Amino acid sequence: MARVDPYRAFRFRVEFDGIEHGGFARVKGMARETKVDSYREGGVNDHEHKFANITTFGNLVLERGLADDYLWSWHEQVISGSQFKRRPIAVILHDETDQPVWRWLFERAFPVKWSGTDLDAVSSQMVVQSVEFAHHGFRRS
Repeated sequence: MARVDPYRAFRFRVEFDGIEHGGFARVKGMARETKVDSYREGGVNDHEHKFANITTFGNLVLERGLADDYLWSWHEQVISGSQFKRRPIAVILHDETDQPVWRWLFERAFPVKWSGTDLDAVSSQMVVQSVEFAHHGFRRS
């Protein structure tokens, strides 16, 4: 039987509306949590009943070197209150042969926070932008 190794976290791509728009160094916030309600039934003293409630999704955070103004401009539209487009964001994990093996689709995403690294004249560090996205949940696709 062939050994199945875990996938490595550095082989991924990010797409907006099905189009890859630049490379990203880091993807964070891929988390979901289902809230649980507890109910104690009278006469049952050895356990509580647990019921699934609403599932919440944290914001998706994408980080990359500052090279163009695509994400900045999108966030500007949100800030100005003008019509902005909610877009699907796909995060695609690849195996060691560069074949896609997992694909997560974040529904109706839009940027809610933009931040950049500190500028420092004595450092040779690359400027990195971090953009946080609210969304309506994610699923495997």
